Amino acid sequence: MHVLMLSDVYFPRINGVSTSIQTFRHELGTHGVRLTVAAPEYPGHIETDGVVRIASRQVPLDPEDRLMTRAGIKAFSRRIASADFSLIHVQTPFAAHYAGIKLARRQGVPVIATYHTHFEEYLFHYLPIVPRRALRGLARRTARGQCNALDAIVVPSQPMAQTLRDYGVTTPLHVIPTGLPESQFIRGNGERFRAAHGISAKRKIALFVGRAAFEKNIGFLLEVAAHARQQQPDLLLVIAGEGPALENLQRKASQLGINDHVRFVGYLPRESGLRDCYAAADVFTFASRTETQGLVLLEAMAVGLPVLALPALGAAEIIAPQRGAIAAIDAPKAFADQLLTLLDQPERLATLSSEGIAFAREWDAATQGKRLASLYHDLVARFHTDTSPPAQTTP
Repeated sequence: MHVLMLSDVYFPRINGVSTSIQTFRHELGTHGVRLTVAAPEYPGHIETDGVVRIASRQVPLDPEDRLMTRAGIKAFSRRIASADFSLIHVQTPFAAHYAGIKLARRQGVPVIATYHTHFEEYLFHYLPIVPRRALRGLARRTARGQCNALDAIVVPSQPMAQTLRDYGVTTPLHVIPTGLPESQFIRGNGERFRAAHGISAKRKIALFVGRAAFEKNIGFLLEVAAHARQQQPDLLLVIAGEGPALENLQRKASQLGINDHVRFVGYLPRESGLRDCYAAADVFTFASRTETQGLVLLEAMAVGLPVLALPALGAAEIIAPQRGAIAAIDAPKAFADQLLTLLDQPERLATLSSEGIAFAREWDAATQGKRLASLYHDLVARFHTDTSPPAQTTP
């Protein structure tokens, strides 16, 4: 089976979609799936892993992302005209979505998509001049129309599946989260991270890892830090990530008077600095309300870092079992009180650490890769059965 995976974003752009694609790429090959990934080209990036790049241009007001051009998509279409794809899997709802549907219809194969992003809850951060109610309606109508044009939809959590059903999506939904590869369970060197950043071995660290984006609600965590430092003056909030909200967050930290209690360390390579960063922290804190899965929570738990997070949307599915994670109260002062109580309970932290590792292992990448491959095979078989011409009968 040969599958074309089409996305508006991929490495070197780092986000949850890129991570999900990479994780499944490593697993699908063991289940009889040959995968071709098509994604935008990024200036200066040298491709080394066989991914097909499509000509692209910069997205206005968004220097991180690229938009595949019409000419680039047409050239790509001609390039693969003779390719024998069994199925097309779209990963993003922009140019890739419409190109994927067109290619699938032309080649007579099924087309599916993974619904990674809950756009309804964060569009207003990027289009503040448009009324929130209008944006919410637009997001729902667009999602419903796009999803109902597909043969199947993959969603990373049950709450996101229910959200799409509430929108009026009737296409079959399949809950297949992104799993964790074994490499995610390797613990780093916390002492090395602290030494590199001049952080005392005795200082308590609350950590956030992820894009510095408005929808991640990191400003909430800054308010938590402002409350918490009043009772624990040596508490440090470490924010590891880059993104469009970074300057805004740095200004807010100054306005709250907590520059000495917040450390912005930027993007950290997963195989080195990020592992050490996780190992240096005492608690992972998370306040996003827009996560369709909350994979970063599992990544923290996989290395034994207890999680304190708002139980919203997809993240709720990870937090609800209370195995390595605690549901936080959606108010900065109450969240801060929970954080301080937790930091003062070393035995509970140790229990959460061991429980979290065991829980994260239940989300292994091999199992999720097998489930996705099985879905591919079932869809292809059903598609060709449904579209086969009726059998001829002899009069």
